[in-house]
Amino acid sequence: MAVLHRFTSQFWKQRYLFLMVLPGFLIVLVFSYFPMYGIQIAFKKYSAAQGIWGSEWVGFKYFVLFFKDPTALRVLKNTFLLGFYSLLWGFPAPIILALLFNELKHSVFKKVVQTISYLPHFISTVIIVGIIRTFTEREGLFNKAVSLFGLDPIVFLSEPSWFRTIFISTNIWQGIGFGTILYLAALSSVDPTLYDVANIDGASRWRKVWNINWPHIKPTTIILFILSISGILGTDFQKVLLLYNPDTYEVADVIGTYLYREGIMGSRFEYTTAIGLFQSLVAFILLVAANKLSRKVSETSIW
Repeated sequence: MAVLHRFTSQFWKQRYLFLMVLPGFLIVLVFSYFPMYGIQIAFKKYSAAQGIWGSEWVGFKYFVLFFKDPTALRVLKNTFLLGFYSLLWGFPAPIILALLFNELKHSVFKKVVQTISYLPHFISTVIIVGIIRTFTEREGLFNKAVSLFGLDPIVFLSEPSWFRTIFISTNIWQGIGFGTILYLAALSSVDPTLYDVANIDGASRWRKVWNINWPHIKPTTIILFILSISGILGTDFQKVLLLYNPDTYEVADVIGTYLYREGIMGSRFEYTTAIGLFQSLVAFILLVAANKLSRKVSETSIW
C-alpha cells in the first residue's frame, strides 16, 4: 500500500508531464504494440473469413518457402549491401560536418549554412526522387553537361552499376545536415576554456578535435552507431520503389519492395508477415550483439 500511495502521489504531482506524454504513448501503443497481435499470421494459413484464431496452423511453412524462393538470396543481398554501404559512408558524414560546423566562428554564417543543410531532410521522398530524375534522365542536366564534352548520354537509373551510388549519395545529402543536431548538442557542452588551454599549449586543430571534441561526442556516436547497425536491413523502401525498374532489379530489389509485390499486390499476407518477422528478428539480434560488443570495448551502451 505504501508503494501504491507513493506512486499515486508522484503521479499526481507530475500529472501535467504525464498528460504531455500520453499522446505519444497512445500512438506507440496503437501503431506499434497492438499490431503485434497479427504476428501469428506468419504461422497460419490465413483466411479473412475464418479470422486469425480460426485459420489453420502451418508452423514455419512460410519461412521455409521464403528461403527456398530463388528471389530470397537476391533481396537479402541487396538489402544488406545497401544498408552496409549507407552505414559505411552515411554514418561518418554528419560527424564530420558537425565538427566542421563547430569550427565556424562567424555565428550568422554558421546559422545560414546549418539551416541550408537541414532543409533536404524536410523534403518529401517523392520530390527528392523527382529531383534525381531531373538530373539523371537521358535529357537531364548531367547528360546535357556530358554532351558538351562530346560523350554519349547515360541513362543512370537504368544502369545497375549506378543505382547504389545514386541511392546512397542522395541519402547522405538528404540526411547529413539533420544528422548533425545531436553531435552539435554534445559539442555545445565543451568548456571553452579547454580550447584556450589547448591554444596556449600550441595544440594543432586536429589535436583539439581528437582530445577535446571527440571525447564529448563519443557516447552519442556509439549509441547512434548501435541503433544504425540494428537498422541495416531497414532500407528506405519508398525511395527504392520510386527509383528502381526492371533493368535494375538485380541490384535494387530489396526486402521492402519484395514484400510490397508479394503482400500488397499478391495478397500473400501470411507469407509477407513471416518475412517481416524474420527481418525484425535479425534487427533485434544485431542490436543485442552490437550493444554487447560496445559494452565490452567501451563504457557506453544502450543498456
